[in-house]
Amino acid sequence: MDHPIIRLKPKTDARRLRRGFPWVYDNELVTDRRTRALVPGSLARLEDADRNPIATVAVNPNSKIFGRVLDADPGAEIDRAWMAKRIGRALKTRNALFDAPYYRLIHAEADGMPGVIVDRFGDAAVIQPNAAWADVRLEELADVLAEVTGVTAIVKSGTGRARGLEGLDDASGLIRGTLSELIAVPMNGAIYMADLLSGQKTGLYYDQRPTHAFVARLARDTDVLDVFSHVGGFALAALASGATSALAVDGSTAALTLAGAGAKASGVADRFETNASDAFEAMTSLSEEGRSFGTVVCDPPAFAPHKQARDAGLRAYEKVARLAAALVATDGTLTLCSCSHAAEIDQFRAASLRGIGRAGRACQILRTGFAGPDHPQHPHLAESGYLKAITFRLLG
Repeated sequence: MDHPIIRLKPKTDARRLRRGFPWVYDNELVTDRRTRALVPGSLARLEDADRNPIATVAVNPNSKIFGRVLDADPGAEIDRAWMAKRIGRALKTRNALFDAPYYRLIHAEADGMPGVIVDRFGDAAVIQPNAAWADVRLEELADVLAEVTGVTAIVKSGTGRARGLEGLDDASGLIRGTLSELIAVPMNGAIYMADLLSGQKTGLYYDQRPTHAFVARLARDTDVLDVFSHVGGFALAALASGATSALAVDGSTAALTLAGAGAKASGVADRFETNASDAFEAMTSLSEEGRSFGTVVCDPPAFAPHKQARDAGLRAYEKVARLAAALVATDGTLTLCSCSHAAEIDQFRAASLRGIGRAGRACQILRTGFAGPDHPQHPHLAESGYLKAITFRLLG
């Protein structure tokens, strides 16, 4: 293909790109009026400073990530067949992993489709085109997705920080087929209700599925506190596994309404309660009331979404750990989670342990977990390993 050329600066090391790193930053390229005039989402051939070809990339002069590597072949044709091959490969892996079609189908760079998220909900799917190349090819991408997977309803989700960094709009909506108001999603023995049109992100978080299952086993015959619960992720799985009761705390009334609908669909509504309030205030009030729970889980939003927020974010995680640890019954479990890629696992663990210590509790670590296998990690991108979950047994 006769694509325009973008070239690395002489001091930019091309080896990491040849070894698989998927991003080219704007300060690594020779930029002039011609390169700055390239249309966001268009394709280019990347060369090193000596004019040796490296890869086919999608460009966006409006982003710090100027180029995203689509294919290591500098002459690759990024067409329907290319998309079908990438989606088909991802589908084969998910079909081997899961018995039912409810999972993350495309996890961006790790599945060879930079900036693209696709979550599947049976016959429906939600696409987050978080890179300009996918946004301008959304119609074609939706067509191929339907052809390869057989989904009949497709939603575009335009929400999230990533699209803003790319200079893209925040428009969302149904772009293929028809859709019932809510989708019932079976997972870990429970039924979750996903709102694909108005819910957060793609409507449901699949990434915590393995940790939901682990906590659910420990929660049998205990009272559960699920803080930052969203649609009841940990609470419903625990109740399905035999927890005595569950209290879900979240600041979103809409999310807790979905959690309640999930509890009803799962047949556990009689053991399920919700508290729509600020998580920090709720934990403080529960402590003042003298409440305790055999199983406590805190799965907050990203407190450290970028490096500049890391220190403040770690202090917030420490505070969560301190407040939550005070609510754990003797020999109960506490699961603390972080979806901040800027807070590395060692930093998050240290912050959690400081908070538990400040609460006057001793502990042992039972498990350190990450996102499920439908969220594969790119070997060169720490960002793709964003999710951390640590389960502690609090001793005495």
